[in-house]
Amino acid sequence: MAGSTQHGVVIIGAGQAGAQAVVSLRAEGYEGPIRLIGDEAEPPYQRPPLSKKFLAGEIGFDRVELKPAEFYAGAHCELLLGTRAVEINRAEHYVKTSDGRAVPYDKLLIATGSRVREINVPGFDLDGVHYLRTVGDVSEIQAHFKPGAKLVVVGGGYIGLEVAAVARKNGIDVTVLETAERVMARVVDPIVSRFYERIHKEAGVVIRTGVTVAGFEGANNKVERVVSGEGDSFPCDFVVVGVGIIPNVELAQSAGLTVENGIVVDECARTNDPDICAAGDCTNHPSGIYGRRLRLESVQNAIEQGKAAAAALTGKNKPYDQVPWFWSDQYDLKLQIAGLSSGYTQAVTRGDPETGRSFAVFYLKDGVLIAVDAVNRAPEFMMSKTLIAKHAKLDPARLADETINMKEVANA
Repeated sequence: MAGSTQHGVVIIGAGQAGAQAVVSLRAEGYEGPIRLIGDEAEPPYQRPPLSKKFLAGEIGFDRVELKPAEFYAGAHCELLLGTRAVEINRAEHYVKTSDGRAVPYDKLLIATGSRVREINVPGFDLDGVHYLRTVGDVSEIQAHFKPGAKLVVVGGGYIGLEVAAVARKNGIDVTVLETAERVMARVVDPIVSRFYERIHKEAGVVIRTGVTVAGFEGANNKVERVVSGEGDSFPCDFVVVGVGIIPNVELAQSAGLTVENGIVVDECARTNDPDICAAGDCTNHPSGIYGRRLRLESVQNAIEQGKAAAAALTGKNKPYDQVPWFWSDQYDLKLQIAGLSSGYTQAVTRGDPETGRSFAVFYLKDGVLIAVDAVNRAPEFMMSKTLIAKHAKLDPARLADETINMKEVANA
């Protein structure tokens, strides 16, 4: 499929994976038509900065868009923006869109990403209750950014804590409500949770864990308080809800593709239909490193799967099997996570998370490094990515000893 074909490649989803696929298709030598369908009006852009520098107003859209408009024109990629794909007809090879079009394809890439998980409680539709997923969401939240305003953040994960950090730096009173007994409980060890709780409290954020949200209340259709299931009331001028995301798999499922906690793909991003690939948050792929299937919500996964899918769409095999990595910026702290810590049998700390602002926690499973959480510790993060891929067995005492640099630890 390196040469021109009749209908070419259609990509559903104008996010990180979809944009990467456009770049990689041309890099692979594909010369046929490309059409990119996206339900937002904006061309593909990065989502991670939305809850960080973009929300803070430190950067504009030009710094988050993945490619300028001229790129797509130069790549001969037709952008169908503000358009939602509503049906995939596999038998007749076309995608039906919300505006009634039937977009034909020879090969199809599903990169539909994910959407915010909403909480269905009384008052969920009051003005001032926000989610953060799009540039439009950010604009609505920024309208409340006035010193002294009261914000309640529902959810103590990455998004919630990043929003809390930006809001505090803008002079806003912030309360974070988290259902679990600690923040970021789904992704980090209690050591890291305690550290971030300390940092946010030192910045003036009120953190309440073990709290369920029973509803939102207010007057004149405007939110004024969050009511907990435990009977407490938290006054607010606005709310940001960050309680996770849901993969957008419905389109694939209704088309008869295999879906099990994501669209099931192989190591080359192929689905059970030879003419359809899938990439990004919406997929479930095999990991040779961890010996199981994964559904990942990360930029790195979207980019690398986008590359693998582009190769597969042009008839090539370029398997994707890399150590997953993630990051979070809060205040002056950069948390970098390599690998997946679930199932670890020992956590080894390097540095002082109790009083300092720089440390790393290594997760070992029967002595083998499977993940690291590194706060302002780039060397530990970078070295760990390599060691995890090698299934390196490490001496916990040497890992913890800061007088031994990471290269020496790795070479032991």
